[in-house]
Amino acid sequence: MNGPSAPADEGEDFSPAPTRPFDLGFSHRERKDGSLEVLHGGRQAALLRGNRALGLLHILNTGSFEQGQQAMAKITGNYKRGNEDQAARHPRRTG
Repeated sequence: MNGPSAPADEGEDFSPAPTRPFDLGFSHRERKDGSLEVLHGGRQAALLRGNRALGLLHILNTGSFEQGQQAMAKITGNYKRGNEDQAARHPRRTG
């Protein structure tokens, strides 16, 4: 049989969940007072006001999705993850 397969039973959804490449889990929300909330996983990670809020909004509105995710990660300090702590204690680095 080379035709399309039989449809799945009602109530069964086997399609993968929609994901975006480079999604680090950040989102943002503008407040009425002009400040900008940066959310990570739905929880507030940072609250920006003034020039920092305007700068991030500019990146979010003009850049790509990936650039916005990276900018929000840098602002919140959740940017480097991995072996930085171990690398600093490596014998080659301690001299």
